Amino acid sequence: MAHEHWLLPEGIDETLPPEARAQEALRRELLDLYHRWGYDLVFPPFIEYLDSLLSGTGSDLELQTFKITDQITGRTLGIRADITPQAARIDAHKLRHGGTTRLCYLGTVLKARGEGMAASRSPLQIGAELYGHGGVEAELEILTLMLETLERAGIGGIHLDLGHVGIYRGLAQRAGLAPADEQALFGALQRKAVPELQQLVDGFGLERALGRMLVGLAEMSGGREVLEQAPVQLAGAGEEVVAALTRLRRLADLLAQRVPGIPVHYDLAELRGYHYHTGVVFAAFVPGQGQELARGGRYDAIGRLFGRARPACGFSADLKQLFRLGRREAVADEPAVLAPPVQEPGLEEKVAWLRSRGRRVVQALSGEPDETRASGCGEKLAKQGGEWVVVPI
Repeated sequence: MAHEHWLLPEGIDETLPPEARAQEALRRELLDLYHRWGYDLVFPPFIEYLDSLLSGTGSDLELQTFKITDQITGRTLGIRADITPQAARIDAHKLRHGGTTRLCYLGTVLKARGEGMAASRSPLQIGAELYGHGGVEAELEILTLMLETLERAGIGGIHLDLGHVGIYRGLAQRAGLAPADEQALFGALQRKAVPELQQLVDGFGLERALGRMLVGLAEMSGGREVLEQAPVQLAGAGEEVVAALTRLRRLADLLAQRVPGIPVHYDLAELRGYHYHTGVVFAAFVPGQGQELARGGRYDAIGRLFGRARPACGFSADLKQLFRLGRREAVADEPAVLAPPVQEPGLEEKVAWLRSRGRRVVQALSGEPDETRASGCGEKLAKQGGEWVVVPI
């Protein structure tokens, strides 16, 4: 239908004036922030071979990735749904630094499905990744940078969700479940469906103590008391679980010192990106928003396909969402200057001089209606005493 040609696909959006300019200002501010923290900017391609895009992510990105065939090679290409695997490829294959590497990025990603109601399928993903350091200090740096990102965007009332996928992974490995059974347990735990969890562990024939821990994991969420009670509730769970709890408590202590007063909700059953992450996972929320504003964590195995499975952690967010929810003060521009549609000595030089000093100059076109010419202009160039000068309209 011809009258619908202007419509965009569901979940695909665009940014128009004047929001586009304000959003661009936020982009520049955030990338400058990352630069000052020592993060180097990279621009990965929008499309790559599919196996490269899905490196280290398991099935988490498979359903979100658009796939096409390369007409030159016949190989399957993917349109990126997440920039993180691309940054891992750059670190592992292109840069190959021996020490710590800090990278940041910003670019459009395309998702086959929206996440949540009215969610964009074309987010403008911004983020930062830290490679080569396996310590909790790296996670603290990434978390702090994520919080400052939200603050710079003008977003208040932030609270964090913090968890560690190693807790569930350690319990599941000890249970020795078949892949299908582990997937069923994983799904019930994500829904925090306690009766279903109980039915599953009973059906699996697990030892009573292990089954109790797996079911109880769904209710281990809340404030700092969760971290204090967990070692008792998970006593005998194994070394991997103990190490994960110790790591989480250490990060909680450091975060409280670095960002005192930040509300933190601990969820030991948080398995966001379970096949992707290998350790701490976190997300930032604000009241009234069901979807997280930013997310991240540790994913040490992501570079394995490229022959370099270095320690890695990072975060990402949608710049368009940050701009939409932020409460930034709008900076009013100086009024634009209208230049007449004439070819006279000195006019072109005056226009170039004004633009070189940051002024916005609109060159009128012959035959253009007066109201269009003056749109957005508060001043104009007029000839006085043989000189072109800026005067009020």
